[in-house]
Amino acid sequence: MPGRGQSIRQMKEEGARIAGCFPLYPPVELLHSLGLTPVVLWGLNEEIKTFEESDRHLQGFSCSVARRLTEFALSEEGGLLDCLVMYNACDTLRNMPEILARGFEDKGRSLPIFRLHVPMAPAAQTDSSAYRAARMKELVHAIETTFGVTFSAGRFRESIAIYNEMRDLARKLEALVTGGRVSYAHFSRVIGDGYFMQVEDHVALLRDEIGKTAPAPAGAGGRGVIVSGILPPTDALCGIIEGAGLRVAGNDVACQARSYGYSPAVTGDPVAYYADLYRNHRPCTTLLYSSDDRLRALVALAEEREARGVVFIGEKFCEYEYLELPYVRRVLADRGIPDLQLEIGVDDADNVEALRTRVEAFAELIR
Repeated sequence: MPGRGQSIRQMKEEGARIAGCFPLYPPVELLHSLGLTPVVLWGLNEEIKTFEESDRHLQGFSCSVARRLTEFALSEEGGLLDCLVMYNACDTLRNMPEILARGFEDKGRSLPIFRLHVPMAPAAQTDSSAYRAARMKELVHAIETTFGVTFSAGRFRESIAIYNEMRDLARKLEALVTGGRVSYAHFSRVIGDGYFMQVEDHVALLRDEIGKTAPAPAGAGGRGVIVSGILPPTDALCGIIEGAGLRVAGNDVACQARSYGYSPAVTGDPVAYYADLYRNHRPCTTLLYSSDDRLRALVALAEEREARGVVFIGEKFCEYEYLELPYVRRVLADRGIPDLQLEIGVDDADNVEALRTRVEAFAELIR
């Protein structure tokens, strides 16, 4: 399979209009229905090795997601994008449109940047439905005007249906990981590659992966753990985790289960659809109104999958994840669920061996 950056070039050569989306949970169904190909710009660790462009615009203590997104957008490959789409996922990402616009200006380029503001107030605290509806209608109108397209309720329903099929297949593939029939490293690759291909092609890939999975041999797997974080472990770190006799019984990763964990009902109304999607989304540290439910969901997942521990993959400099972590770890400890906290960043590929001893010690602890 071609690299993720190369996949964008291939789709562009085939005539696709590429919408580069800021993580974490952009309105991909809407973009797809309006004739754009959404590409969510995370998981670029293999494509982005240097940060010359990013370092001109972002502080060195920005997270790897923001730095790699910036580096890619300002690179030659980023010139393949037809637009950028963002919502207020975190403090770092919400301030990047102005930074990128200046970077494009310095390079003599210009790129439409569409924004959606998702209200973060809990529903019980205030009614933000009118505000959310207005922002969604503004987004639809802006894309229609820029690209000369017209929103269609019928096409929107079709886009929802194909994305819901993708989410359903992702959950089925995750179940095979839980059962020890698919390695978590391979699963992560399949899910991550999907962000850089047409959703129809990702559905076909997921079907193929599920269809060719062999029955689990006797005694397959190992001691079950839950993996949590914004990004999954790197391939090398996945190998260390599974090599230590641990089996990923479930994940609470933003670009994995938090993304495909909920499938909203099909409707032709984007206002109603995204109210449902964001209100009932799998709890995430970046969706502030879901914070009260997040710990309950994480504990429930650990208990449901009979996990013996939780491995936190901390994204270096991500304040959203780290602010809640001390309390989460304390609650898990009170329930007798041990945890291991690891950290990854822009140099994660270089330093992964330093984590081997800690992973192996944790595996011994929960034996």
